[in-house]
Amino acid sequence: MRNMTDEQLMDLVRDKSRAALEELYDRYVRLVYSFALKASQNEQTAREIVQLVFTRLWSTEKGYHSHKGRFASWLLTVTRNLTMDYIRKQRNAYKTVLIDEEDWERMPSRSSNPTGNAELRKMIRRQISEAYRWLSASQIELLQQLYWEGYSLAEIARMQGEPLGTVKSRLHQTLKILRKHLKMEWEGGRYGSPER
Repeated sequence: MRNMTDEQLMDLVRDKSRAALEELYDRYVRLVYSFALKASQNEQTAREIVQLVFTRLWSTEKGYHSHKGRFASWLLTVTRNLTMDYIRKQRNAYKTVLIDEEDWERMPSRSSNPTGNAELRKMIRRQISEAYRWLSASQIELLQQLYWEGYSLAEIARMQGEPLGTVKSRLHQTLKILRKHLKMEWEGGRYGSPER
């Protein structure tokens, strides 16, 4: 099996050859795992995605054809699609969790008054959570990827399969909505009236 091409192995996989699937797994598991880990930032999630990818190879009726390009490219497309689906499902399951508590606790303290600083963090967290209610799921996902997961706008555009300009425009609109609603929360007296 080691001398066979990827396309030949996929033909055998469609005929339910476990040995062919194992050979493809040996060849590409590191590539699939690396991509899934970079996208998810979580080892357990990456392992689950690897399992999903190779299960998909086992169960697919269509498969890979060499005239459509390299096998590795096709496999990464399958991996990307399954990864994005998996991450979206996870986020939808936890819609109400908008900002991780640990991220807020890591905010630097510039005040000599730790109690006052903790109260300020709580107030900011409440304000942002309230403002998040006005954002769509894709806008929240963009903020999560950009500010908490550390992806660049270019990386996000590639992961989403969108032009960079579209992602920049979505970020601009997202920040505009946040600013508007944070300002409304403040001016509405919810967190005290600003001095004029």
